[in-house]
Amino acid sequence: MGNLQVTLQRLLKNKNTVTIIAVIVIMALLYFGYKAQIDSKVNPVSVPVARETIQPKTLIKSDMIDYVDVAPVVLNENVIQYDSEIIGKYTNYNTVVPQGSMFYKETVVSKDDLPDSSFVKVKKGEVVYNFPVDMDSTYGNSIFPGNKIDIYMKAEAENGQIMVGKLIENIEVLDVKDSSGQHVFENSEEQRTPAFLIFGVKDDINILLRKASYMYSFSVELFPVPHGGKVDNSGSTEVSTQYLKDFINANTVTIPDETTASPSTSTSPSKTPSGNGNN
Repeated sequence: MGNLQVTLQRLLKNKNTVTIIAVIVIMALLYFGYKAQIDSKVNPVSVPVARETIQPKTLIKSDMIDYVDVAPVVLNENVIQYDSEIIGKYTNYNTVVPQGSMFYKETVVSKDDLPDSSFVKVKKGEVVYNFPVDMDSTYGNSIFPGNKIDIYMKAEAENGQIMVGKLIENIEVLDVKDSSGQHVFENSEEQRTPAFLIFGVKDDINILLRKASYMYSFSVELFPVPHGGKVDNSGSTEVSTQYLKDFINANTVTIPDETTASPSTSTSPSKTPSGNGNN
């Protein structure tokens, strides 16, 4: 034992020996450190993926999720790696998660944070208007979000004259919803019937449309037409946009109030504007 201690002491006093030992230690540290870094990048980790295609605004349940092993190097900070951050959440309003896809932070939201695309897209200074339609008035459900439309009005004057004209033009459709408020085109696996076109309008146009929608005694009919399209006005008189606006305002009143009040048709007869013209 004593001889071994003496031998070790002699070796440690030898500068060459100490240098060799230091080099070996440093090389070992570098090797094992580099190996640990490589392993952390290539050793597979399990991440959740969609077992099926998940449509927008869908509650994510555990049976919708599978797990796959992937190399950490392909992951980024937006990838969700734990199912606890997914189950019970919803896919975002503008998101379809394809089968086999990983989940990303911007595509999964809580119910309270789930926005309605109609309100997200409406421009500043405009209000959302729900315009009632059906399958026929949307040309067989062929009016899509992003399309531009004109709103035409057909009405019967007090003298029995049937008139038709363009009331508003070049409106962008923000959304199409069914009678339950679901987005008609958000789910590719369901057939939904259009009930409302959603678009944004200035406040004065909003009031004008609401006034017209209450004019039951004049058989007012409002209907959409693809922007720039023509309507069949046979059997009726074509009138100008201004004539229609004057006709609406002459036969309705707006009740002033601090809150937004619904316009109502006037109970007293009003003189309708005279004359007509073209757009």
